[in-house]
Amino acid sequence: MTKLAEWLAGVILVSAVWFSFLSNDIILKRHDLHSWLLPVYGVGCFGLYSLVVVLYRVFTFNDCPEAATELKMEIKIAKEDLARKGFKFDS
Repeated sequence: MTKLAEWLAGVILVSAVWFSFLSNDIILKRHDLHSWLLPVYGVGCFGLYSLVVVLYRVFTFNDCPEAATELKMEIKIAKEDLARKGFKFDS
C-alpha cells in the first residue's frame, strides 16, 4: 500500500468517526462542543508532533568535520582561481 493510500484511509476513518459524532450516531453527553472542535484538536496535535520531530532531528544532527575541512579547501581554491582571473575580494 502506498503512503497516499495509507493517509487517505486514515483521513477517511477519522472523518467517518467525526461525522458520526456530529450526527449523534454515537451518543455523547455534555461533549457536543468537543465533537465540533475535534478537527482543531487534530491540527494542534499534528503541529505539536511536527514540532517535536523537527526539534529532535535538529538536535541529533551529525556534524561532519571532514566535509567542513574539504569545503573550506574548495572555497580557498575557488578564491585563488577567481583572483587569477582578475576578481578582487573585499576581505
